[in-house]
Amino acid sequence: MDIILMICTIVAVVLFVAVLVIYLIGIIKLLNHIGGVGDSYLAKLRLGLRAIETETGHLPTEVSKLNKALSKTSIGLVEVNKNLEGTIKAVVEQKI
Repeated sequence: MDIILMICTIVAVVLFVAVLVIYLIGIIKLLNHIGGVGDSYLAKLRLGLRAIETETGHLPTEVSKLNKALSKTSIGLVEVNKNLEGTIKAVVEQKI
């Protein structure tokens, strides 16, 4: 009786592993069909995203430079604003 139960258990385990392998092979084929081939949409999307990443990779270093330049520009614009206020006051005082 014990031998029959062991044989049944071994057969069940072998069947389980066989079914598992069959389904995993099916999943792998489906995933390869979706994105594993070089001309699939997923591969094209990956290539495009990589190109965008490469093209915009220098932005983090340039943004800090841009922030510094804009800070200096804002100081200059405050001075221009003060000059314009003075000009407006002078024009108003002339009462033309």
